[in-house]
Amino acid sequence: MRIEDRNNVRIRECSAVPPRHAAATMVFMHGFGCDQTMWRYLEPLFRPHYRTVLFDLVGSGASDLDAYDFESYARLDAHGADLRRVIHAVGGGPVICVGHSVSAMSALLATIAEPELFAAQVMLAPSPCYVDDAAAGYRGGFSRADIDDLLDAMDSNYLGWSAGMAPAIMGAPGQPALGQDLVSSFCRTDPVIARHFAQATFLSDHRAVLPHNSTPALIVQCSDDFIAPPFVGDYLREMLPHSRLHVVDNVGHCPHMSAPDASYRAVRHFLDGLHL
Repeated sequence: MRIEDRNNVRIRECSAVPPRHAAATMVFMHGFGCDQTMWRYLEPLFRPHYRTVLFDLVGSGASDLDAYDFESYARLDAHGADLRRVIHAVGGGPVICVGHSVSAMSALLATIAEPELFAAQVMLAPSPCYVDDAAAGYRGGFSRADIDDLLDAMDSNYLGWSAGMAPAIMGAPGQPALGQDLVSSFCRTDPVIARHFAQATFLSDHRAVLPHNSTPALIVQCSDDFIAPPFVGDYLREMLPHSRLHVVDNVGHCPHMSAPDASYRAVRHFLDGLHL
């Protein structure tokens, strides 16, 4: 199957740049429990100046669910490899990649594996490791027992877990509809795949690869986010070469949905500084 069909790739051409001039391409990679529709508040803001590419992770949205290989997707490298295939399919790089949450790490793995494909990376609410590591003095925000409890809750009642967890992840106390939007997205995801992806996400540890980054990176962290707390953003800024940190005044883990204008301004300021 073509990657365009397998990952439900959608391309939107730049609306302002004349056809004879090639606009820079932005590729958006959604996070856990979501699909490409979650970019509908942020991605259109970039269309006047950029060619944009949306796609669904295998196992999510309108992707080919039969392509979800549990052995391969037990590691985030598989999603990173899919990102690289998508970029090649839409014309090659270098592109600007915008990854949310766990997909920021998948995109980082892709960037390290094939840096010539990437002009810049934007990491929205990323975390290289969610579990605290006292021996290394690292705080991820969760204990291993916390993650085990989360996975057990998904096993016992996925729909109930989604109904309770999705609004907490979204935050945005003044925008309750967004929480329900995320609940619906979680509930559309196959529970078995969601549980498997959750384990691959929350037990991942990519601290060791951070020093290998060679691509300019913007870390966009929320001021109040229990999934990726501010101290995680500080750690990433310290350990990830060629990176900058911008903190958005926002409650929750999804600034592209609950604070799209602030997120847009942060990203445009970063890209303008790189002349992209």
